[in-house]
Amino acid sequence: MKCRSLLALASLLLSTAPLAAADYRQRLPEDETIYFLLPDRFDNADPSNDRGGLAGDRLHTGFDPADKGFYHGGDLKGVLRRLDYIQGMGVTALWVAPIFRNKPVQGPAGHESAGYHGYWITDFTHVDPHFGSDADFKALVDAAHARGMKVYMDIVVNHTADVIQYRECADGQACPYRSRADYPYSRRGGVTGAPINAGFTGDADHSPANFAHLTRPDYAYTPFVPAAEAHEKVPDWLNDPIYYHNRGNSTFAGESSTMGDFSGLDDVMTESPRVVSGFIDIYGGWIDRFHVDGFRIDTARHVNPEFWQAFVPAMEQRARAAGIPHFHIFGEVAVPDAGTLAEHTRVDKLPAVLDFAFAKAAAETVAGKAGTDLFERTFAADPLYEHGFATANELPTFVSNHDNGRFAWFVKQGFPQASDEEVMRRVILAHAMLLTLRGVPTIYAGDEQGFVGTGNDQDAREDQFASRTPLYLGQKLLGTDATHATARFDAAHPIYRAIAELARIRAATSALRRGTQIVRAAGDKPGLLAVSRFDPETHREVLIAFNTSTAPIEAQVEVDTASSRFVSLHGGCAPVASAPGSVRVTLAPLDYVICNRAP
Repeated sequence: MKCRSLLALASLLLSTAPLAAADYRQRLPEDETIYFLLPDRFDNADPSNDRGGLAGDRLHTGFDPADKGFYHGGDLKGVLRRLDYIQGMGVTALWVAPIFRNKPVQGPAGHESAGYHGYWITDFTHVDPHFGSDADFKALVDAAHARGMKVYMDIVVNHTADVIQYRECADGQACPYRSRADYPYSRRGGVTGAPINAGFTGDADHSPANFAHLTRPDYAYTPFVPAAEAHEKVPDWLNDPIYYHNRGNSTFAGESSTMGDFSGLDDVMTESPRVVSGFIDIYGGWIDRFHVDGFRIDTARHVNPEFWQAFVPAMEQRARAAGIPHFHIFGEVAVPDAGTLAEHTRVDKLPAVLDFAFAKAAAETVAGKAGTDLFERTFAADPLYEHGFATANELPTFVSNHDNGRFAWFVKQGFPQASDEEVMRRVILAHAMLLTLRGVPTIYAGDEQGFVGTGNDQDAREDQFASRTPLYLGQKLLGTDATHATARFDAAHPIYRAIAELARIRAATSALRRGTQIVRAAGDKPGLLAVSRFDPETHREVLIAFNTSTAPIEAQVEVDTASSRFVSLHGGCAPVASAPGSVRVTLAPLDYVICNRAP
């Protein structure tokens, strides 16, 4: 019996083996396992570019590896030399934080920070010298493709670096948002101001003829570009204030959500036809030059829907022309509500969005004390997405990221008395959900090495190479006695090994990548979550069960009546169903099983 089971498993693995490296272009977005990293914090293979070719102190170069808010020295060559490590985890797609040239340092005096993260762009057409060169990026993409790995770029459309200033807000003074009602386009500086922009009927009319009448940008504030930065942005059209909203800082509510400056960053007027065509040219050029495989879109919800309705099809067409049939585009909509996320796939026509609802469910059930029915409610909203489950299954799911924080930190907040062993088991359990439930699993660099962090944003952006940042050096890692003082690329780390095993199971089991999904069991308290996924061709069932509680579980779980026998892919699976349509599941605390219906 045991030999027959092993032969059956081997046959299944062969029949569902992932596409060979040479065929990576044919993989669908849902086939991937994504690894997300910030080049500055990953590995430093070329110290000569640490200062980005700039001279002077840290306020000129942006380089200060002791400060969490400045460049630390990581670069694209560092990513290239760690491809073995990344691929060894079962990763098939690499998502790299923005690599475009950034304003090195910005912020009010005494509170400056650097553009190490890549989101303060001045030159949209070239790699920031802190990360290397365009040639270095090409070498990385080519090397990844040679291995059958895809590369996704992180792109920004909503804003540029903070270059435009307002006469009314001197000396770093914050500029509050000024609405269209109080400061219409037709008057200079408010409703009682002098008439300007005659013939401009408002930004709802996106025609070139209408925007030709918008000639004055001083309807709300009086914007200007400092002489020293007159041609700071590339392409040069981005230096003209007429292509920005110039209404002051966003409150992230109402109209300001799409028209306000994001914490002072220059908010691009994406309603303008010139801006639409300009960004299509910019990002189409990256596809043409480097043949990247997808875009993650930063701050996507802060851009008007009409922009995406034009931009997305143009990028997909550009990709197809470059021989990339499954170009994956997903937007950042940082809202943990499935209905809002789905709205951006229906109205904006974004092919996918980052699944913040999944992240919330994982945080509140595995790193918190909510019932597993929170996952059931999350998945019940899948029909809301454009094309329903087909789109939901293309959503990149995650449990940690560089903005919200690391999952281990969430666990420590939810269970402050938990041992390090329990914290690690919860981290592994969350990644098991990530790699087996619907969606495209996205692993945040460092999680696999037991990084914990101390909060969100800069407090969750630790160096993976040997750190010199006191805040990071003071943090304890999970699953190892090592510290942040040494490079953390240990393929023997227990979390790395757990993710690698899960990624291999996922790659070899098409039901876990492309299969439809049914929630079999969930409750209003910590405990059992059981889910079935079905192979899209054979309809063979894979049963996955998780225990989010600290007590063992034994329970009967409904399965398809044809699923009479199971082979274990992970954990102890009952080899035979208890009765047609029911199987016994036994789970240790904070553990999981993956059970494949035998042929």
